[in-house]
Amino acid sequence: MLMNGASDVKDLVVLVMGGTTGLGLSAAQALADGGARLVVVGRSGESLESALAVLGGGACGLAGDAVLPETSERAVELAVQRFGRLDGLYHVAGGSGRSRGDGPLHELTDEGWDYTLDLNLKSLFNSNRAAVRQFLKQDDGGTILNMASVLGWSPSPKFFASHAYAAAKAAIVGFSKATAAYYATHNIRINVIAPALVETPMSRRAVGDEQIVQFVSSKQPLDGGRVGIPGDLDGAAVFLLSRQARYVTGQVLAVDGGWTVTEGQYGGLSE
Repeated sequence: MLMNGASDVKDLVVLVMGGTTGLGLSAAQALADGGARLVVVGRSGESLESALAVLGGGACGLAGDAVLPETSERAVELAVQRFGRLDGLYHVAGGSGRSRGDGPLHELTDEGWDYTLDLNLKSLFNSNRAAVRQFLKQDDGGTILNMASVLGWSPSPKFFASHAYAAAKAAIVGFSKATAAYYATHNIRINVIAPALVETPMSRRAVGDEQIVQFVSSKQPLDGGRVGIPGDLDGAAVFLLSRQARYVTGQVLAVDGGWTVTEGQYGGLSE
């Protein structure tokens, strides 16, 4: 028998790593609207303060670097102290390493590789480990939703040749499937959501490039061929974190405007 409601997150305690801006904040707002109780984590105290102001009294949070394991550990502790338990983790924290040397393999620097994998993969490892340890302690299950990217398996070499980023996002898929298989008997569900180009603070370079936007108009053809907005992912994220998805684990859902099934056209763009 299905539970009532499309999302069914009421009273669930959810930790959103990277929950103070962009995709994470949008999802946190959707979760709050559904009655979830939230812990949000962001890098800056200013963004945290702004997020908590809009999320209301059912939310708390802390500022910290997700690459440091103690940040995730403190966040889980905060959830338990404030709400008595942890039911879910949504790991959104990550970003581009272009400014630090990520790019095509022959140009990719050691610093770019290390920085990008730390930002996107090590941070996720930290939060997933902290959440699973708490779920096992509670011994009544839990759910994790990890943020990947379609670039992890559907590359776009002309405009998005960030090979460390692609490697990190592909690794998230493998890591999530392996852990989903291992912890399924503990009723711990682990899934992945993978967007294409979405307008966030991280994507300012791409969204501000006329050639990329023109390319995306055919590569992401849904809804008129546009760049995504954070709210486009909210329904899928809330569902996968909810009780409605209690029989779903080890899955990768691309919310991509059609990116992964569309060739995309360069039109009159210069090669």
